[in-house]
Amino acid sequence: MDEARDRSAWSAAVLLSLISGGVGVVSADAFHTQWAVDHGAALQLVGLAEAGVLAASLALGAVTHAIARTLGGNGRFAPTASLFIVLFWVTDLPRLAIAAWLPTDATFVQAATWTTWGFGYVLAVLLIRGQHHLSTVKSAATVSVQMLAALALLKLGPMR
Repeated sequence: MDEARDRSAWSAAVLLSLISGGVGVVSADAFHTQWAVDHGAALQLVGLAEAGVLAASLALGAVTHAIARTLGGNGRFAPTASLFIVLFWVTDLPRLAIAAWLPTDATFVQAATWTTWGFGYVLAVLLIRGQHHLSTVKSAATVSVQMLAALALLKLGPMR
């Protein structure tokens, strides 16, 4: 089991971050408006957003590892960070896909958001507990901080 927990998944983490960032950007009204005006500027917007999503994902994975280590965990950086990113985007991609076609305030989109959020939280707690040999309470504390950070960084967007 220790050999399996020492494997990282960086290629999957980067690929899922880019796919999720792309789906999120393309479904935004600002992208559609910019695309109608200037295709080149719209593609630059996509590139910048992709870089931002990838950087934010890497930061969230690194902070997840740091918090788990602070709470007494003994897992390695690469598997913890990369698997957290994979888990985060795999559980959020269905919501992004639904929100790309339906209004974000639709009841179905809100139900999908809370369902994928809760499912991702439970899976992340199990991941941190297994990667760092932490108790469930400490794992839940680690993931709670990260889910709040992810909500602030990636889900809420700019405040108006």
